[in-house]
Amino acid sequence: MNTARDSRGSTPSNLSNSGFAGVCIMNTLWKDAQHPFFIKFISSFLDVNSYRLKFMPIAPDFIFNCGGLSVAFVFVTNWNSEETASIFSRIQKLTGQFAHLYAVVTLPSRDQNDSFVHAYFEYGMELGKPSFIPVLDLEMGFEKIVKIAHAHGVCKKQDAVATLKAERENSVQTMEMYKKVVTSIPGIDSHDAISLHQAIGSIEAIAKASKDYILENTDLSAAKAETITRFFRDPKFYLAPKIK
Repeated sequence: MNTARDSRGSTPSNLSNSGFAGVCIMNTLWKDAQHPFFIKFISSFLDVNSYRLKFMPIAPDFIFNCGGLSVAFVFVTNWNSEETASIFSRIQKLTGQFAHLYAVVTLPSRDQNDSFVHAYFEYGMELGKPSFIPVLDLEMGFEKIVKIAHAHGVCKKQDAVATLKAERENSVQTMEMYKKVVTSIPGIDSHDAISLHQAIGSIEAIAKASKDYILENTDLSAAKAETITRFFRDPKFYLAPKIK
């Protein structure tokens, strides 16, 4: 079991403003290998930052789900040069399974850091696949894990907001074009165009609508309904020059 300094006096920082940030799934085998004080720190830190903690037999050590985006982590809390082969083999295998994978390695001493660097190049790891994050202690390591997961969630949310904004702008532009086409019909104004859009729909649907159908479903006058049906069906009407 790995040791950790007593975290009972530490105050976890708050990353999220409010609400539910996401779900953190912890590997049950990884949990059993850690000091109880460290697990307590993790639980408190997640609670403060509005993450729900679950324990499951997963492949990585942690999986965070933030806004529909999954971020996986391998957290090496006790670097042992005799276990480098199994550590890097596991990480390489997980790299092919998760699009967003990070490896956090606790390296409190210079010797451990040198050992890690040597092993990294010895096992031919490709830079950034995955990203390795060396830390000095356990608490720092987990804080970095949560910050990375949180950042991914924020980016995912911003992408969704940007997409929604673009869709709204496109909708506005489409509606403006719709109004421009419909108001080109003599005697039809913007109010009439909106009424036709809400009650009948597309320009194609308006072109197929009968005078009676337009009268029954909109507040347009009989004269305007007649004009619309003639505009789309009478070549003498829509091909005739309009003098204003």
